[in-house]
Amino acid sequence: MEFAFHYYNTLAETGILMALGRILGPCSAPPVILCIGSDLAVGDSLGPIAGTLLRRNPTFHGIVYGTLSTPVTAKEIAYTETFLKKTHPGSKIIAVDAAVGEEADVGLIKVIPGPLKPGSGANKRLGRVGDVSILGIVAKKSAFSYSLLNLTRLNMVYTMAETVSGALAAYGCQRLQTIKCS
Repeated sequence: MEFAFHYYNTLAETGILMALGRILGPCSAPPVILCIGSDLAVGDSLGPIAGTLLRRNPTFHGIVYGTLSTPVTAKEIAYTETFLKKTHPGSKIIAVDAAVGEEADVGLIKVIPGPLKPGSGANKRLGRVGDVSILGIVAKKSAFSYSLLNLTRLNMVYTMAETVSGALAAYGCQRLQTIKCS
């Protein structure tokens, strides 16, 4: 089941947190958050901004890959899944990325069970990664999607990143408390 929340919705952060709990259920290790994207295009920077905000959040207890200073791009996905599974056995992997979609979907943050396929909006065939995907729809899909990512409003991307990172920080805390109480 797919969950979607508009970034203007004041309850989006809570909704994302609840969706993650419903999809992932209990886990025995801190979550691994893989924030995919680049700081070279505003529309593609959702993941690195969310990763940076999450890393700076003192309440988050988990592992973050992909920030503005050390981005993880879609090209690196081919070997990332294997690396993460070997390095963090037992951890749930939550992949965060920007995406293009239908015009009516622009502004939605989607939480989808299963792996993320980065680059699919640009017709790239790259690997899959994650147990859960969080996608921020930042632009309308078109033949010129890549150029649209450069014309995306930074305020929308940043607000989405704040919402996603807030939910992930709460999820990480929630999971850590569950682990300690077990």
